[in-house]
Amino acid sequence: MGAGFWNSILYLVVGLLVGGALGFFFTKRNFEKQLKENPPVNEKMIRAMFMQMGRKPSEAQIRAIMKSMGQ
Repeated sequence: MGAGFWNSILYLVVGLLVGGALGFFFTKRNFEKQLKENPPVNEKMIRAMFMQMGRKPSEAQIRAIMKSMGQ
């Protein structure tokens, strides 16, 4: 095996590392942008949904919904 083979392996590994790092960076940035534009559901949103349905939610109902959503 010559030097050309090892150089191509080295370039492949370096390319994979650089591509992985860039992919991670851009994915993280896009995810944070999406969270800022579309925040997760909070208690105010649950109250508004109940009010739109014509119901007045109790604190226990709101806490139960938040707990069932895992927040």
